[in-house]
Amino acid sequence: MRNWEETGRELDTRGCAVLEQLLTPDDCEALAMLYDVDDAFRSRVVMARHGFGRGEYKYFDHPLPELVTELRTALYPCLAPIANRWNTAMGIDVRYPDSHADFLARCHEAGQVRPTPLLLRYGADDYNCLHQDLYGEHVFPLQVAILLSEPGRDFTGGEFVLTEQRPRMQSRAEVVPLRQGDAVVFAVHHRPVQGTRGTYRVNLRHGVSRVRSGMRHTAGIIFHDAA
Repeated sequence: MRNWEETGRELDTRGCAVLEQLLTPDDCEALAMLYDVDDAFRSRVVMARHGFGRGEYKYFDHPLPELVTELRTALYPCLAPIANRWNTAMGIDVRYPDSHADFLARCHEAGQVRPTPLLLRYGADDYNCLHQDLYGEHVFPLQVAILLSEPGRDFTGGEFVLTEQRPRMQSRAEVVPLRQGDAVVFAVHHRPVQGTRGTYRVNLRHGVSRVRSGMRHTAGIIFHDAA
């Protein structure tokens, strides 16, 4: 049983938290193998064509793989209380419902109907520039990336990186070590930080450093759909 209070404290402190062994090695390999099943996806993005970095990723199409749907459904209600607490602290009026189905209904009513869970593939010298996954008016402020490959065996390099820009300060970088099956929960856009003069928002971006050798696969679990 995961300690979500501890996860919330880590998110409050650093903007990210690791969920160790969220998936088994067999689950990881089964998900990674889907990358070559074209019918499972709605689109493919080659990052170099858009200035996003190097490597590529694919967005799943409906129906989503059962495991991806299960992850969205199970993780969302654990993260929604943290998201609501953050919005309260930042003075943002938006509140998130208890179930992911209800939140998706809100997205779909606003025209955000395209699924956003994705698989990413990086080879040697590939990387992902710092970015934010927003996709529309309705954004759930936390997302999850799951490492499907084993560092040192399948690839080297390729660390998950999170940067945080605080007002009138230089950016802070967080490098998150992961093993196969580990997931990192992190802030999509911004999070609250308690300062000497009250709470303020800090802006976050995430990316992946250069893969030095091998092949790295990641699953991205984004809770809002895209316009």
